[in-house]
Amino acid sequence: MMWDNNDSWMHGSGFGGWFMFIGLLAIIVAVVFLIVYLIRQTSQPVGAGVHAPQGYSPSQIAPPAQESPRDILKRRYASGEIEREEYLRRLADL
Repeated sequence: MMWDNNDSWMHGSGFGGWFMFIGLLAIIVAVVFLIVYLIRQTSQPVGAGVHAPQGYSPSQIAPPAQESPRDILKRRYASGEIEREEYLRRLADL
């Protein structure tokens, strides 16, 4: 019985061996990234996505100021949302 010595896929000389190696490496890298992603998602506390700007601690950031009714009325008049007569009438009501 004669054996075929041109059997390159078993001896690693050819592209088949390299493609299998690269494919296996890609699968391993994808699994590692998936594990890291899942660990980071499950261990991150709620609301941790909000960060203070660089150089500030959370205690130094003031909460957003609420607009007074007069400020809201001025903003609506300035944007053209209400007419002058309505602005003056509502301003007198306040």
